[in-house]
Amino acid sequence: MTSTDHALTLRYDDWLTAIVANDADRIAEFVTDEWVFVGETGITEGARFLELVRAGTLTHSAMSRVGAPRIRRHGEVAVFSVRVRNTARFDDREFDSDEWTTDVFVERDGDWYCVLTQLTTVRPGD
Repeated sequence: MTSTDHALTLRYDDWLTAIVANDADRIAEFVTDEWVFVGETGITEGARFLELVRAGTLTHSAMSRVGAPRIRRHGEVAVFSVRVRNTARFDDREFDSDEWTTDVFVERDGDWYCVLTQLTTVRPGD
């Protein structure tokens, strides 16, 4: 792992910590204004995620990386793929998720910011 990959992995882990802290302002420090989620229901604006966290409608009590990420850099863009398990509560319903995530980061002013998060549910038994 290169020093840049290591730095990006540490930043990613700090982002997961901010999500578990349920602190929308801290979470926002890791993403761009155009951040979006892509999943089975389509594209959702990241701003919506931050609104739900701010309102307390969406909370996370656990979130962790499973294994080492696969990181591919293309200049000032990095594609970061890793398995993530989390426990969240949405509208008073708790759920556990096991997902493959691919996050696209851009480098700005010497730091990395997420512009896109793709979520894919892990197939049972994998």
